[in-house]
Amino acid sequence: MTAVTAPAPLAPARRLGPLAGLSHTFTLAWRSLVQIKHNPLELADLSVQPVMFVLLFTYVFGGAISGSPGEYLTFALPGIIVQNAFFATMTTGFGLNHDLTKGVFDRLRSLPIARWAPLAGRILADTVKQAWSVSLLIGVGAILGFRLQNGLLGLLGALALLLAFSLAAAWVSVLVGVLVSEPDKVQVFGFMVIFPLTFTSNAFVPTETMPGWLQAWVEVNPVTVLADALRGLLVSGPVLAPVVQSVVWGVAIAAVFAPLAVRALRRRV
Repeated sequence: MTAVTAPAPLAPARRLGPLAGLSHTFTLAWRSLVQIKHNPLELADLSVQPVMFVLLFTYVFGGAISGSPGEYLTFALPGIIVQNAFFATMTTGFGLNHDLTKGVFDRLRSLPIARWAPLAGRILADTVKQAWSVSLLIGVGAILGFRLQNGLLGLLGALALLLAFSLAAAWVSVLVGVLVSEPDKVQVFGFMVIFPLTFTSNAFVPTETMPGWLQAWVEVNPVTVLADALRGLLVSGPVLAPVVQSVVWGVAIAAVFAPLAVRALRRRV
């Protein structure tokens, strides 16, 4: 006779606390940042292209729009920073889609880590890249003659507002990155939506120079609102109203797209 031995019961999975999840998030964010060493072009997109926009817009359009490159730089640099921030959010969707299509995301989720850590780590790493890009633009602007008129406090407020808005807008990129089949399609979405969104704003030209029918949209455009907030914080002009409107826009974008992105991600993985 042979004795049948019952299999030992599996130990219940250990629940991970918030601190462990944060640790995993920081580790995965560091993983994304370290990859820049092996793929420098990833950071070049956040460095070379914004600087080219500053130089081209300042010295090609500055004299025609504001009378001198220096005056135009004071007006346009906050708008260029906002445009760059919107385009930079697309890197979140691009990187997420790459991890999904290559199976990296599945391998990460199979590890004993918090389920939300891979996505949170990706977003956190891209936020750090955003901070680098903004700092670079402010530095280049200072070399060309841009001056902060509200001091360090205004600069820190502008940086905090921009990064918070970028975190909210990143959910749009996450949703696109989950839905499309290839990473390149995320960039196509960026040019089809973000490009006209930024150019139908006052990021580069004053609102009053546009046709009346277009001004109605420009005034409520989130790019316009955020650009006005940064101008008020960095240089001069109204601060409270555009900052509040920017926060409202950010909360609304996150409230709509975050649940959709999370649901789409759960269905895909």
